[in-house]
Amino acid sequence: MRRVAVLGATGSIGGSALDVIARHPADLRASVLSAGRQVDALVELCRQHRPDHAVIAAAEGYRALRDGLRGAGLDTQAHAGSEALGALAAGEACDTVVAAIVGAAGLDSTLAAARAGKRLLLANKESLVLAGELMTAAARDGGAEVVPIDSEHNAIFQCVPTAQAREGLRRIVLTASGGPFRGRSRDTLAAATPSEAVRHPKWSMGPKISVDSATLMNKGLEVIEAHHLFNLPGDRIDVLVHPQSLVHSLVEFVDGSTLAQLGLPDMRTALAVGFGWPRRMSSGVAGLDLLAHGRLDFEAPDLETFPCLRLAYAALAAGGTAPATLNAANEIAVAAFLDGRIGFLAIPSLVGDALAANPAGPADSLDALREADLAARRWTEHALPRHAA
Repeated sequence: MRRVAVLGATGSIGGSALDVIARHPADLRASVLSAGRQVDALVELCRQHRPDHAVIAAAEGYRALRDGLRGAGLDTQAHAGSEALGALAAGEACDTVVAAIVGAAGLDSTLAAARAGKRLLLANKESLVLAGELMTAAARDGGAEVVPIDSEHNAIFQCVPTAQAREGLRRIVLTASGGPFRGRSRDTLAAATPSEAVRHPKWSMGPKISVDSATLMNKGLEVIEAHHLFNLPGDRIDVLVHPQSLVHSLVEFVDGSTLAQLGLPDMRTALAVGFGWPRRMSSGVAGLDLLAHGRLDFEAPDLETFPCLRLAYAALAAGGTAPATLNAANEIAVAAFLDGRIGFLAIPSLVGDALAANPAGPADSLDALREADLAARRWTEHALPRHAA
């Protein structure tokens, strides 16, 4: 029986994880659930899944969570704050951690799980983007099993799950749906609205990740993730736009062979792989009927219209704290866009300016990365009025 901590339980990935867990009551149990500020939603999930522990990130939500759990007649213990979350992720309450907290807020708990040697289903891409070298070292030293849950990295993992399987690997190819604005010109995106940007054509995701998909920053962050997960330089990590989102990624070997993983666009497949690997378990996702879908299309990404992908490659090449700066500036810019304070095209402009204004330094400690993250956030916040919508 795997005891699973679902960190970010109220989000889309958390919901998918809990769906898979509920399908396997003899093998999986949600023992820890966490949320950011949504106390009522967290209590409702606790009603359904009856975990041992529930954590609300916002300290001011503790009393409401405690009282809500008591009112529901649950024995679930209430906690609040990042320290409690990290302790539960690293402690005896779980052996498997779904790291699905969006943004840099998920870094501490993800690192704690890695250091404690847990099976880590990694859906928090910012942990690798912000602190990839530290994260991979923590997983290696702690003996953690890391199974990436992004559909693209999970696809690569399925094709080459071990270091031995990666011998002879020439390159990997991440696929991208192209997001809701695929085929649009840069000029037409000046008036793009948040409601348009979060309307993803294939995937059901939260607003921040959906905007990242619309700018192609999501794919840029995934390039940086892939570098750390599979120990490949940026020039051996390619991106292809594939609007059907059925081929989730490809790997090419030196002998000319190419392997691809295909499936319907549903995160439950990747989560089931993470829970069950190396065996397979049902996910609730149907098989892929290629005749019904008819065709598979591929095209090069448009880096002029969507420069965030180019900026991510540049940050990876610069190394050090540059990816942390990229990630922090992007988080601030996307939040401002979702709030209606800046336009869509201001997102890459702000990120590019932040990278230029905050040169990369050594990424040799978590303190250095946090300083770079904070500096980029402050710089971007200060620059927002120049890009006001």
